[in-house]
Amino acid sequence: MGVIRHLAAGAALAAICTFATAYPAAAQNNPGAGGGSAGKTQRQLDIAAARADRKAIVGANMNLSDTQAKAFWPLYDAYEAKMDKLDDRHAAEVKTYAQHYETLTDADATNKLDEVIAIQQARLNVQKEFAPRFRSAVGAINATRFYQIDNKLRAMIQCDIAQIVPLARPGTKTVSQ
Repeated sequence: MGVIRHLAAGAALAAICTFATAYPAAAQNNPGAGGGSAGKTQRQLDIAAARADRKAIVGANMNLSDTQAKAFWPLYDAYEAKMDKLDDRHAAEVKTYAQHYETLTDADATNKLDEVIAIQQARLNVQKEFAPRFRSAVGAINATRFYQIDNKLRAMIQCDIAQIVPLARPGTKTVSQ
């Protein structure tokens, strides 16, 4: 698993780059900061690099036969396409939160928590949808191995995100004040 550790650092760095662009702009109270086309292009490059790193990590750790690889990679791409949409949704949620965390209302906090739970449930639904397909393509052991790798990568990225996102606190507009 040493390969995962080294390659995950690159994926985590790219994830931080993706989410870090939302936090500083909100902290400066300037939603337009860093919003130029060059910044967006760099962010897109960072995301693409992180996704390529993730695929490389999976490939380096799956130990698939040629036959298994032919069945696995198209399925992996379909799985990741769905997960990438959820990652984009999560990034939007983090960005919205970063823009409002200093003036968080009870409604904002409720919406944030509901969205985080909905995203987690959607991720679980995708995993449940694809589990039998992965088992069929590469067998139960390799399917389990894939989910272990995938869960470790996502956990490392979530840990990095958790370190840069501030905890919720009452803002100046809360109903309870």
